[in-house]
Amino acid sequence: MVRDGYMYALSLLAVAIAVGWATGAWGWSVMPVVLAAFFLWFFRDPRRAIPQAAGLVVSPGDGKVTETAAIETPQGPRQRISIFLSVFDVHVNRSPIAGVLTAVRYQKGEYLNAMNPASADRNEQNVVTVRGEGIEVTFKQIAGLLARRIVFRHREGDRVERGQRVGLIKFGSRVDVLIPASARLRVKVGDRVKGGASILAVAPAGERP
Repeated sequence: MVRDGYMYALSLLAVAIAVGWATGAWGWSVMPVVLAAFFLWFFRDPRRAIPQAAGLVVSPGDGKVTETAAIETPQGPRQRISIFLSVFDVHVNRSPIAGVLTAVRYQKGEYLNAMNPASADRNEQNVVTVRGEGIEVTFKQIAGLLARRIVFRHREGDRVERGQRVGLIKFGSRVDVLIPASARLRVKVGDRVKGGASILAVAPAGERP
């Protein structure tokens, strides 16, 4: 359980008690109690079995793959995998590979629906690049229509492990993963993935140390 879940739930339970005590009509307390239960469920943080084979890129979040595309970036050609996280998905984010954080850049922006392709560039987001295992992977935590806060708990220069918990996006959102153009995809549009456990791609052996 993410700590935020306890904070929201305890606040709402306090509201429920106060409303019931003040009005004498405990029926009015039902809604705050239901919301408290929802927040405890939303901020769940299940354990995951992290794949250990060399060269694997795992999903940074839970959700549905909505796009796989070849793109051009200032660093050269990449493949982009977009994953939509609905309000019903686990929203804890994990590192896609083991390595060192070479860049962490927060960008203010809009709150377009995360299903909208324009959200990848225009929405509030946190862009993180990890270098390790002979490859470089960038992933974006992108706020959605309901999301209003992105949490990332590490800084440039920090070492992370594959599948390690690194942050959180509150409520509906999206994560984009940019991987080398030569990596072999292991997912397709429509697939559902789990953060830290689902393999998105495999880097060619020649790119690994």
